[in-house]
Amino acid sequence: MIRPNFRAALFAACLTVTALSANVRADEIPLVTGEHWTKSSDELKKAYLVGIANVAQVETAYSATNPPADAQSLVPRMVRGLKGQSLDSVREALNKWYAAHPDQLQRPVIETLWFEMVVPGLQKNK
Repeated sequence: MIRPNFRAALFAACLTVTALSANVRADEIPLVTGEHWTKSSDELKKAYLVGIANVAQVETAYSATNPPADAQSLVPRMVRGLKGQSLDSVREALNKWYAAHPDQLQRPVIETLWFEMVVPGLQKNK
């Protein structure tokens, strides 16, 4: 008798979580801008970059036997474009870019990373 009650409770919990998480929209996910970047500590900046690196590593590991084409994922290009970079070198490059472009503090950090580091790195790492 306990078992069916447990299953019912588990099912109800799953439905509740599903209903609550369905309300999250893409526009509710905060976009980190240069303003956030310049006000953050080095540790927080590094944590942000570690998060990006972890996403790339997970996708790379997940698709190891069947890597996606460049048109299907940004990750392979990002990895090639940042080849030879470390978390500290990326952090410093972003620090320098935002210091040199104080009028661009509303630009998202991921956009700056892509266009100021990944794209030039792709040209260099062909």
